Amino acid sequence: MRNFFIRLRDRTRWSWQGLAATWHEEYSFRSWVWANLFSAALAVWLPLTDGIRALILVLGILVLVAELFNTAIERAVDHTSTERSELAGQAKDAASAAVALTAVAAGVVWIIGLLSLL
Repeated sequence: MRNFFIRLRDRTRWSWQGLAATWHEEYSFRSWVWANLFSAALAVWLPLTDGIRALILVLGILVLVAELFNTAIERAVDHTSTERSELAGQAKDAASAAVALTAVAAGVVWIIGLLSLL
């Protein structure tokens, strides 16, 4: 059991290190964090249903998760080679598209939520 808590402590520390590094190095991540804080505040303030509010909050977190994956892929690709590669470009573009589609999903929930207020 002691080993479990040591591993949990290490994994938690590594996760926070990754989060902090991404915060410091990635403008896009910081932008999404601020957008999500605004979105969360608005979702709490507006008279939305609990289900819509939960979806907005969860999808906001998923946008951040997608941005973290995007950053990880970009870093790994850039570390592997500095030469231009079609496959590397496709990998980076696909990761970026994942962020965009997750943001679109959050936007769709916002639209549905706002329309439900009418």
